[in-house]
Amino acid sequence: MTDPKCILEAVRDGELSVEEAERMLRSQPYVDLGYAKVDTQRRMRQGVSEVIYGASKTPEQSVTIAKTLLNNGSECVMITRCPKEAYELAASEGLDADFREEARICIIGKIPEKKRDSYICVICAGTSDIPVAEEAAVTAEVLGSNVKRSYDAGVAGIHRLLSDADTIMGASAVVVAAGMEGALPSVVGGLVNVPVIAVPTSVGYGSSFEGLAALLAMMNSCASTVSVVNIDNGFGAGYIASLIDKKGGSR
Repeated sequence: MTDPKCILEAVRDGELSVEEAERMLRSQPYVDLGYAKVDTQRRMRQGVSEVIYGASKTPEQSVTIAKTLLNNGSECVMITRCPKEAYELAASEGLDADFREEARICIIGKIPEKKRDSYICVICAGTSDIPVAEEAAVTAEVLGSNVKRSYDAGVAGIHRLLSDADTIMGASAVVVAAGMEGALPSVVGGLVNVPVIAVPTSVGYGSSFEGLAALLAMMNSCASTVSVVNIDNGFGAGYIASLIDKKGGSR
């Protein structure tokens, strides 16, 4: 027994003493698999189970970590940057797995029910930015937020963005993924009174320097609502947006 909730329930039911429960909680903060120390108590501390970064892991490693989390109280586990082979292995072992190929995310278990009317808006500048935008959108959905999308709405045709202005301005937080010159988050930041999380993408020609030009442009934004995550970090943007939505979303 390693799930803190199960331990506390055992104390309540008289199956464990307080002293035994305290020892178990202190001695089992993680499960050591040799190649990974799986943080089984993260959900208790942060409200969300540990998320598995699938790149550079073998499918067997990712799936074993996921099963460890599920066996220790997690109801939904997410593998980001997940190769399709890891999803196929999870499905072959009877796990309830769903593969979102465009977002490169494998979801194992039950996605939490949406309990709020508020929503996050995820915007991307061009079609080439959709994979990063989808990583943000799916992450936020798995964490319990509603998401509305506005794709291919970059500054080269600003009317496409403005046609969704009501939706954008009604969001509790906005994620904007953009490559090239990285101007879109500043434009969106001038429209809303909620946090804008800018995600530079590694899309563009030579002088974009694989997203560095967009990153620097976003960090120098004059829109006070804009904060910036790392290049192509859709997961980080979706995670932060969901936290903002949970704390302040009331629409």
